[in-house]
Amino acid sequence: MRVLGVDPGLTRCGIGVVDGVPGRVRLVAVGVERTSPSEATGDRLVHLQDRMEEWFDRYRPDAVAIERVFADVNVATVMGTAQATALPLLAAARRGIPATMHTPTEVKAAVTGTGRADKAQVTAMVTRILRLSEAPRPADAADALALSICHVWRGAGASRLANLARTERERLAERDRLAGGGGGGGGGGGGG
Repeated sequence: MRVLGVDPGLTRCGIGVVDGVPGRVRLVAVGVERTSPSEATGDRLVHLQDRMEEWFDRYRPDAVAIERVFADVNVATVMGTAQATALPLLAAARRGIPATMHTPTEVKAAVTGTGRADKAQVTAMVTRILRLSEAPRPADAADALALSICHVWRGAGASRLANLARTERERLAERDRLAGGGGGGGGGGGGG
């Protein structure tokens, strides 16, 4: 399975791609897309969306793992992160690829064995797990890879099957809606 992990951020958005199965993963690609805080938010989001689309088109992931936004004292930071989080969700949805949100604690526990690991421990374990000669930098890159690894190791197969079933149901409902001029609402079937 190929997983594209995203550590969302408006200024720095980490993206990491791994191939793997539980217990065995390998690095495909890693990077950090950046925008300048001096630019308008809309322009920054367009730039990130364009880069995100390139990552999806180039690496064709089977699944997407995104860090779940958590509350913070700095509302501006949370808003920027939330806005950036929407981009991989949209890119995945356009392609029918399942996307899963993972909490920072879940990712840390999967990669290091403890949900209380610090960034240095996560980076060290990502480097070790992927057998890299040097640690991915900056931390956003390591975090994106940690998300990908977590997704592969934490029952991604079951999650993927559930998402595929949901996607198929949505496609069938859309097909029926288009074929039947909107389909019947949710009420009984008879008219009379």
